[in-house]
Amino acid sequence: MNFLAHLLLSGPDDDLIVGNFAAEAVRGRAALAAYPPAVQRGIRLHRLIDSFTDAHPVVRRSTARLREQGLGKWAGVVADVGYDHLLARDFARHSYRPHEPLAAFSQRMYALLHARRAELPERLRHMLRYMREDDWLTGYARPEGLERALYGLSRRAPGGTVLATGAAAFLAERAAYQADFEEFWPQLRAAVDPLD
Repeated sequence: MNFLAHLLLSGPDDDLIVGNFAAEAVRGRAALAAYPPAVQRGIRLHRLIDSFTDAHPVVRRSTARLREQGLGKWAGVVADVGYDHLLARDFARHSYRPHEPLAAFSQRMYALLHARRAELPERLRHMLRYMREDDWLTGYARPEGLERALYGLSRRAPGGTVLATGAAAFLAERAAYQADFEEFWPQLRAAVDPLD
């Protein structure tokens, strides 16, 4: 799962949200220990989401399909971003605040993360600026937002040029990935939901 899913799965707890977002650049126990316990919970939540997702047979089915389409080791990245696309397209149905539109949720996340940017690793502070300016979270809902996200990754990831083809591969079989996502999402949510 990518940024949108991680933020949504943090629920309404600001510390969980900040920790879950910061976890993208927090490596090792020493880096984890530098955060207050409430934020550490968010970092651990991020790691749980990633490990649950990577090991899940439905996600493996999606990544196998993407590998067959030529994405090789990058299939998991495309599945993560593609699943965020599917989440964004039907956001109200999956959100813990069903009456909050994706655009409002996104602006709330950007405002919180910006207000607490001093707690984020430098790399994420820099990225957050572009994420907010270009409204990545809301953009995930549109095919061109998926394309832009994967194209951007293809330019930043060493050896990841094939990611530029990921959106086309995902969208060509979107119905199959939608079925995978619909099977997977409730199980992920049940496994990690901070509201339970």
